Amino acid sequence: MLVHSFLEQTSRTFPDKEAVWYQDRWMTYGEIETEANRVGQFLAAKGLRRGERVAIVMENSFTFVTTYFGILKAGGVVVGLNTEVTSEDLEYLVINSEARFLFINHNRLRLLKPVQAKLTTLLGIVVSGGAPDSAASAAADAGGKPAELFSYESIIEQYPAERPLARPIDIDLAEIVYTSGSTGVPKGVMLSHLNLTSNMRSIAEYLHLSPEDRIMVVLPFTYIYGKSLLLTHVLVGASMVIDNRFVYPNKVLETMKATEVTGFAGVPSTFSILLNRSSLRDYEFPALRYVTQAGGHMAPSLQKEVSEAFHPAVLYVMYGATEAAPRLSYLEPSMLMPKLGSIGTPVPNVDLFVADEKGRPLPTGEEGEIVARGSNIMQGYWKDPEGTREVLKHGLYFTGDLGKQDEDGYFFIVGRKKDILKVKGFRVSAKEIEEKLLEIDDIIETAVIGVPDPVLGEAVKAFVVTRDGSEITDKEILAYLKPHLSTYKLPKFIEFRDSLPKNKSGKIMKTELSAAEAKE
Repeated sequence: MLVHSFLEQTSRTFPDKEAVWYQDRWMTYGEIETEANRVGQFLAAKGLRRGERVAIVMENSFTFVTTYFGILKAGGVVVGLNTEVTSEDLEYLVINSEARFLFINHNRLRLLKPVQAKLTTLLGIVVSGGAPDSAASAAADAGGKPAELFSYESIIEQYPAERPLARPIDIDLAEIVYTSGSTGVPKGVMLSHLNLTSNMRSIAEYLHLSPEDRIMVVLPFTYIYGKSLLLTHVLVGASMVIDNRFVYPNKVLETMKATEVTGFAGVPSTFSILLNRSSLRDYEFPALRYVTQAGGHMAPSLQKEVSEAFHPAVLYVMYGATEAAPRLSYLEPSMLMPKLGSIGTPVPNVDLFVADEKGRPLPTGEEGEIVARGSNIMQGYWKDPEGTREVLKHGLYFTGDLGKQDEDGYFFIVGRKKDILKVKGFRVSAKEIEEKLLEIDDIIETAVIGVPDPVLGEAVKAFVVTRDGSEITDKEILAYLKPHLSTYKLPKFIEFRDSLPKNKSGKIMKTELSAAEAKE
């Protein structure tokens, strides 16, 4: 089955059903299907070929949803980019993916100005929410030849509502989802239609989703966890409520109450913010059936607090990876307290176990790497055969997480193999931040680690050693980093040191830094 078949089937069954709520109005499944068809017709008419990539830089909105499905209908491959990208990120990701079109909100055209002349793979740029003229001037200012410009609103007015004629098959690529790699270079996770549809069916099954469900969406659709909310609810004909104002959490709570949502999803930092920076405990949500948590480790104490705060709604603790499209395991709400701290058992149609480096299963209770297999496992990393071989071997996906399984079959994570942090649910490469820090002349050594944070899950902490006589401040360091790193990658803490702990070979011992932080 194809990902966009979810929308096509649901729009036939529930054409007038409320599908997506955004900025105080609803869009029906029939309306989304029609608009997505128009986007697909536009791309086909402008020469997009089956398997070519189309990038999206948009916040959650009606336009994101219709663009996403329209790209797939045209036989294209979606490359959804985090809206917190810098111009440098945008340049790399568009060029690396060889994107042929870019869909972007008018208010993010500023990202294009420094780099648009270099985006030579693009046939066209589609601007939503405003006239695209400023994109042309941005390219001209940079001395480049501008890609052809289009207005999203004009496309919807001009192109036919019939479905495009593209006929992809389920093993074709549907998305490239970029995540931070341990080397600092983003990895493009290649997910096929089969990867996504298989996993969405599994998620919908264990969450018992139905057309009566209505999910509160605060996670970005470009993030695989957010994407799973979109696709599972379209699959079953349920509804989605989009509210991008989580910086004001009480506004989101008001929306939840007013729209009578039945589900809520978040990463650990989402729940920390709600518990500590909102009036959550003053609200009642009679329609709320469940909440889900994934996107990084959530302390058992926080799990208990979340469960109590949302009662009688139940909490599903979930585990996965972008490479798994995304879900690998879940913990049944009834087992939250008996197996507190566990990531649960495998989701339907996924095989999960603890293995040695050769992929051989280890005995119960013995620690090893968590590995998986199933039709949801990615095709590989885009243009990165070496990186692919590191994690897809012996017919298995090696997650990089160290864990163990108890006598009842429940899994527990005990550590991580690579130098990756989880901040606000996003994977962050410590190496990427270290390399940017070392571009500063005053800094001669640095080490970046993650430290526990009640809001972010993990916060970035940078240890720096400066040149003799340097008077550089933490504010000056952050001012340098801001144009080069997404906001969530910026260090929350910077500690100046005369030296960093090293082993005999001269390698910085981050384990000592982390251990010292844990004692404080």
